Amino acid sequence: MVGDVLNDAFDLYKAHWKHLMGVALVFYVVAASITLVLSLVFGAWGAVVGAFVLLVGVFWLTGALIEAVADVRDGRADLTLSETFRRVQPRVLPLLGASILAGLGIALGFALLIVPGLVLLTWWCLVPAAVVLEGRRVFDAFGRSRALVRGNGWSVFGLLVVTYLLTSVVAGVIRTVFTPLPEYVSEFLGSLVSGTVVVPFTAVAITVLYFRLRGAEPADPEALPQALAR
Repeated sequence: MVGDVLNDAFDLYKAHWKHLMGVALVFYVVAASITLVLSLVFGAWGAVVGAFVLLVGVFWLTGALIEAVADVRDGRADLTLSETFRRVQPRVLPLLGASILAGLGIALGFALLIVPGLVLLTWWCLVPAAVVLEGRRVFDAFGRSRALVRGNGWSVFGLLVVTYLLTSVVAGVIRTVFTPLPEYVSEFLGSLVSGTVVVPFTAVAITVLYFRLRGAEPADPEALPQALAR
């Protein structure tokens, strides 16, 4: 399954990279601008507020990319960039809550000899997709992700590892390109470009995995209309 999902993810990314990277680029430019302005105007307090804005924005971006991938699966982008972000807006807070809870649980798992953290990371990797694409509530999304992964744990774990390694290598190469520049400029451009390039691919891989696992499960009479319509 790992190879099939990655092949589908690469094909989808290559076919729609402009649109997917556009979603990420809009976020990074806007988020960086807001954070910079707040820091310059309000100093340390502005930096704190900017960090919170960035935190919320990251989950908004995650949802927007998942929505964008679901949109282009039929071969074309029906939603504009602004429509993509607007569609996900009502799910930002559930995404934030679910992601924070998942992060705390996974971190605790890693503290307990690492293995429990890897298990939870595998079980809960589809929580954002369940929130965005099925409109699941925070705690329901955890159960939904676990149900989708059940029986495919090793394959899902393998996909997560390979995706992480691939994106880490690409991000590292991109950051290296900017190292000759002054440190602040290098850090800013490295983060901007690497995030714009690799974050969409991660979203593509996870969303392709979600649809593959959902397509392999028995028909669910309780599935939400939003999910069945996709």
